[in-house]
Amino acid sequence: MKTNYKLQGTPNSPVLMFSNSLGADLTMWDELVPYLLPYFRVLQYDTRGHGQSELTDGPYTIEQLGHDVIDLLDTLKIDKVYFCGLSMGGLIGQYLGINHPDRLHKLVISNTDAKIGTVERWNDRIKTINEQGMQAIVDATMEKWFTESYHQTHPSRVAEMKKIFLANRPEGYTACCAAIGNADFRADIKQIKLETLIITGDEDAVTNVAQAEIIQKEIAGAELKVFHARHLPSTELPAYYAETLINFIVGEDTFDRGMYVRRTVLGDAHVDRANGNKNEFNTDFQEFISHYAWGEIWTRPGLPKHSRSLITLAMLIPLNKKAEFKMHVKAAFNNGVTKDEIKEVILQSGIYCGLPAANDAMHSAEEVFTDLGIEY
Repeated sequence: MKTNYKLQGTPNSPVLMFSNSLGADLTMWDELVPYLLPYFRVLQYDTRGHGQSELTDGPYTIEQLGHDVIDLLDTLKIDKVYFCGLSMGGLIGQYLGINHPDRLHKLVISNTDAKIGTVERWNDRIKTINEQGMQAIVDATMEKWFTESYHQTHPSRVAEMKKIFLANRPEGYTACCAAIGNADFRADIKQIKLETLIITGDEDAVTNVAQAEIIQKEIAGAELKVFHARHLPSTELPAYYAETLINFIVGEDTFDRGMYVRRTVLGDAHVDRANGNKNEFNTDFQEFISHYAWGEIWTRPGLPKHSRSLITLAMLIPLNKKAEFKMHVKAAFNNGVTKDEIKEVILQSGIYCGLPAANDAMHSAEEVFTDLGIEY
């Protein structure tokens, strides 16, 4: 099965995977991505029969859609992910949490339930689509997805989501309706032992707060977060949604976030070595670096880490801080910077910072390449 996906972020960061709701596609998560890239590689995909993923004969099952996730991870050679699924994606997340917990670090299930609706209700929807097309339910779906205030303040975004919904192939949509209708994890959800976050909206009429509270009781230690939203809080409140994910996965404390990002950029070995060298004299300085440099600046969504690495290298060249420059050359590879890009930064610096500084930087970079076994 050909699955359409998009993977963004720096190669040394852990993967956060998103699974879309029924009737949406991978773009429903786009507004979250800039906030998340300082921390994760972000993997979005279109569920079978949705977006640009392959349409196969239905009906589908949630087990089948869950296997699609495992197959995609295997194809991309990704061992484990943080997984966030909304509505239908939340059912897929429950299946994975029960049957493939070894492939997940933590689980986020949003605006979902262990059993969503009844088979009869879903069969009625399938019948309506088959007879009248997607247009027959699009307006009612938009009302379920977004609050009245969001309709008023973000009409263009609602229009975009409406267009995406209408672009659905009816066969794929109804095949997934069947999967949702037949899914029932009420007897199995207690098997989920992963750290789990449950999200819902206080105006969500599809999967309401009471249902979310029941799931929370069934999954040991699960957290619950209620948004002022309807069925798609990730679209209504993307910054808050992203912040909630970061809090759950990384932590709320700026220092903890800084240490997390510091490790993804510099590597565990370097950070462990720096922490191992702490003493009464330098501890405050080490914590200052983690809190402010890594927790306040490197976590900002305005620039990708790839760009921050290039800028950092460019600024270190005229400062002639060889040890720091070499450290950030190594770190640049963790942020997806190429050898050729490093060369171009050094060449550019020769014009604006002076040839002696650039010459020293060139030699320093070559020393790092040698240490890393990179030909130059």
